Amino acid sequence: MQDLLNTTHAFYFRTFVLFDLILCLSIVIRISVVVTDGAMVSSFYVLPRLCSKSFLNFIHKTAEYCNSSPFKNLQALQLFSATSKTETKRCIPSTIGLPSYVTSSQLKTPSIAEIKTDEQISQMLPACKLAASILKHVGNNIKVGITTDHIDDMVFSKCIEAGAYPSPLLYKGFPKSVCTSVNEVACHGIPSKQILNEGDIVNVDITVFYNGYHGDTSATFSLGKVDDRSRELMLATQDCLNAGISVCRDGALFSDIGDIIFEKACEAGFEVIPFFCGHGIGTYFHGPPDIVHVPSDHLGTERMKAGMTFTIEPILCDGYAEIKILDDGWTVVTTDGSRSAQYEHTILVTESGNQILTK
Repeated sequence: MQDLLNTTHAFYFRTFVLFDLILCLSIVIRISVVVTDGAMVSSFYVLPRLCSKSFLNFIHKTAEYCNSSPFKNLQALQLFSATSKTETKRCIPSTIGLPSYVTSSQLKTPSIAEIKTDEQISQMLPACKLAASILKHVGNNIKVGITTDHIDDMVFSKCIEAGAYPSPLLYKGFPKSVCTSVNEVACHGIPSKQILNEGDIVNVDITVFYNGYHGDTSATFSLGKVDDRSRELMLATQDCLNAGISVCRDGALFSDIGDIIFEKACEAGFEVIPFFCGHGIGTYFHGPPDIVHVPSDHLGTERMKAGMTFTIEPILCDGYAEIKILDDGWTVVTTDGSRSAQYEHTILVTESGNQILTK
């Protein structure tokens, strides 16, 4: 999920939101909204998470009762996100822990790569296992004819059933619970009414917040009969991920990851999209270290240490590794329309090697 472009996201309110009071000398806005499932959420307070010249996003929170199944008569938080093209309303049971960027609008990350204790690792492992199980569930149920919104619903429901929060939801304003990137979409695809067709490939990137920790994993799935080149692309990307993981051990150079991934991709005849990297992860969604998937001089002699946890998530494409970001401020596509694939695991560096936590 983390990118190196530091892109500014443009998010705006839709016309269905009615402003009825602006408190003087305050950024707090009081509004009224009618929820389409029959529940009325009225006159609650909205706090902007972040405002800039081209970025405006609001999180709506309320302790009203949600009337929609499975939350009927269950006290819950009503979360709302609006962008220029996407609207989302979700009920989160109040018993589920929320990440800091939802509760306080702040991204809390360490300044340096964290070395976790055995206790922290044991607390983080359930989140990673849950993310892996939800990804497996999606893989077992994805099929031609469903929409990417349906995938979002599957992920959200499984998170809530497990007592977890879907980490992407409202992270820097992202409006959905999962990223779904189809064909030429390299990453950060927003679930929508887009129908998956025969021959498509789609990456599903899942992160959950559970027991105070995030777990992050992704895979690319094929729909029906897929052309040989797309299958080769998917296999090569998996091989690159596995190669990147294989060099991780206490004392290894971080640059070793990008070197071997780039080498493997070239051998297979594909390009690595260099603009997006893996990241440290824990009680924070994204943090140091940055895991670069191509050769990089700026990493210097930085070395891994036992107890570090981070993701490796290379994106390969069958064409030029040039990208653009669409008007929604999130969706990244290849400029030449070539297909891309991505696979991801959260790993732990150990003294003897590494452990894949999302396996």
